[in-house]
Amino acid sequence: MANRFLRPNLINRFSTMSPVGPPATVVPEILSFDQPKPDVDLDLSDQSRLFASVPISDLVRSTAVLHATAIGPMVDLGSWVMSSKLMDTTFTRDLVLSSVKGTFYDHFCAGEDAAAAARLVRSVYESTGLKGMLVYGVEHAEDGGACDSNIEKFIETVEAAKTLPTSHLSSVVVKITAICPMSLLKRVSDLLRWQYKNPNFKLPWKLNSFPVFSGLSPLYHTTSEPEPLTAEEEQELEKAHERLKSVCQRCQEYNVPLLIDAEDTILQPAIDYMAYWSAITFNSDKDRPIVHNTIQAYLKDAGERLHLALRESEKMNVPIGFKLVRGAYMSSEAKLADSLGYKSPVHDTIQDTHSCYNECMSFLMEKASNGSGIAVILATHNTDSGKLGARKASELGIDKENGKIEFAQLYGMSDALSLGLKRAGFNVSKYMPYGPVATAIPYLIRRAYENRGMMSTGVLDRKLMRMELKRRILVG
Repeated sequence: MANRFLRPNLINRFSTMSPVGPPATVVPEILSFDQPKPDVDLDLSDQSRLFASVPISDLVRSTAVLHATAIGPMVDLGSWVMSSKLMDTTFTRDLVLSSVKGTFYDHFCAGEDAAAAARLVRSVYESTGLKGMLVYGVEHAEDGGACDSNIEKFIETVEAAKTLPTSHLSSVVVKITAICPMSLLKRVSDLLRWQYKNPNFKLPWKLNSFPVFSGLSPLYHTTSEPEPLTAEEEQELEKAHERLKSVCQRCQEYNVPLLIDAEDTILQPAIDYMAYWSAITFNSDKDRPIVHNTIQAYLKDAGERLHLALRESEKMNVPIGFKLVRGAYMSSEAKLADSLGYKSPVHDTIQDTHSCYNECMSFLMEKASNGSGIAVILATHNTDSGKLGARKASELGIDKENGKIEFAQLYGMSDALSLGLKRAGFNVSKYMPYGPVATAIPYLIRRAYENRGMMSTGVLDRKLMRMELKRRILVG
């Protein structure tokens, strides 16, 4: 019997809205998922085949790290140490960084510079067939000087990507929060929200983009009319556009896809605005869009915003790429909304998030299968979504090798799912951050907390890795 992940009440929440008006409800072209048949295409049960290419030394380290990050008190203690004043003391800092380097860092990160990361991408592809997504692992920048420094690192990333065969590399990733000051992104987001609520509000600096809000978008961050950008802020925003433009131009020249990461809702409107501006400017090849934006399915407005952006891209005849994720800021989103007296913008239940992800995945796969000018990266650690996506690709007759559909997981996480999808014939990539150990600490803390919260694939990886270690030891 069909198991409909796309529940009618969720489907009906998708609506279209002009950037300045109230929503007019429509039902988008969403497919349903049937209950997966026996896993003919995606087999995650045979650990000896899944991990055949993984050296035993890597299995030992991975098993140890994944077990450690599954222990709540250990994660809390490690996170506290890495965020505490103990890191201000040279001796303690060196000791902690040294310990982190050989364990968590080497498991979750690709190296300390772009050249090392590119070497690892090559090694991983040659041993497993998994592609790499290269990203400089800095999270945020507070001022223009830091942004200028960071954009050089992102350009180095593109240059490193250029040295790799196209078969080895999926894309490079840029964080808008690292090339535009955080305070300015918040100001721009406030002004965009105010214009959405007040259509006559003018933004003289605003460039052409796609819609970034829907009728379900959280607007509580901006409760009163913001001050206009100062001349200095407008100048800094122009510099941010130039930084993004410089990396987009390099990616376009080298034909390397560029993914733009998402952040929390206080900043996301400005990020979407810049991402869609760059897509309009640089996406011209229908078969290979350069710029990809990220949709976070744990947000209640994710489906509507995806539908609005894609409809606008089709109207403007602009190819577009999307990376679909669940999201990583659930706790902070809930706390902020609660502190302001509003409901969280995140779905009320995990099942609602799963349903939204699967709805969006179905919608995007249907669009990709009918010749629309989109490319889709399905970034998921959820085994059920992986199986559903694999089955849906088969039902739609999607060419697994045409580059329009790709699965992705974080480096060091959900390896069984990655390798299973690859064995089923799909393009699969690993998100591979690089940078100095100290720079990577915020990223590592997030990965530790995420791994602790990932019940399905985290448990599966640990179980299968233990089984494979035991098998190799017994076989000798």
